[in-house]
Amino acid sequence: MKDVLRFLLTEAPDFPALDSVEAWWRRHLAVLPRFQVPADLALASGFRMDRMGFAFSSGYQAALRSLFPQLPADRRAALCATETGGGHPSAIETKLTPKGAGWTLDGVKTYVTLGTHAEVLLVVASEGRDAQERNRLRMVRLDARTSGVTVEPLPPLGFVPEVPHAALRLDGVEVDPEDVLPGDGYTRYLKPFRTVEDCHVNLAVLGWLVKVARRCGWPVALREELVAVAVMIHALALEDPSDPAVHVALGGALAQMHRALERCEVAWEGVDVEMRERWQRDRRLLDLASKVRAKRLEVARQRLAGGAGED
Repeated sequence: MKDVLRFLLTEAPDFPALDSVEAWWRRHLAVLPRFQVPADLALASGFRMDRMGFAFSSGYQAALRSLFPQLPADRRAALCATETGGGHPSAIETKLTPKGAGWTLDGVKTYVTLGTHAEVLLVVASEGRDAQERNRLRMVRLDARTSGVTVEPLPPLGFVPEVPHAALRLDGVEVDPEDVLPGDGYTRYLKPFRTVEDCHVNLAVLGWLVKVARRCGWPVALREELVAVAVMIHALALEDPSDPAVHVALGGALAQMHRALERCEVAWEGVDVEMRERWQRDRRLLDLASKVRAKRLEVARQRLAGGAGED
């Protein structure tokens, strides 16, 4: 990661404002030719953003490309999992039904990050129950312009309002066989994405924070601590996201990141009011899914200790 480290430490920490999702995407794409490894891209594109919301968006795109390397680099993607009952495998009711040589897709997703601007949709769907009555999930790749796909914008959140979200309705969407991705939709894609997303989103936020720290003259010790945490998470982003040892190490790295952010609080007092208030509003993003992370960490500890653990 030598090149991206040098980028974080030497690139001009300017803050040209971004006024739209399209402007964010152009800046994200401008970084891609130089940093094609998703973990590098998350750090570098986060550094280039003017706010946490757009840094998050870049980290999210990098996470998707880490887990789905076949995605086209120049098209925005979105993972579509959450339904009325949540995102647990048992809650997935969207149906993937055989039809001729292909399939049809029907269902509703209630919350899709960047859904209004996604060009490629990655949809978690059920193809029925197995002998133990467990939901058999598959991952389906769709062009967002496919007939039968309806995207419904949702109101902005109270934090990172620049990041749009949408509901998704699928009515008899025809799916080609090659667009049903190989492997189990949960164990191969949905479950590991939780870890992959944690790594890449936090890398992007750390890249942005390093930029803020350098631009605003934060103490050298704080800047270097943020870089050190980024190095830890970057290393974990390159490992198997299903390995319980990775989950334990990531739990420690995220705890270290949280402590570093606490030490940055005094430094934020010297940042201009607009940026500081935006940070205070948006930092809630970092606490989302904290219960899921805590459960993942406990299961990982149990497995390493010789217990089975439960997903």
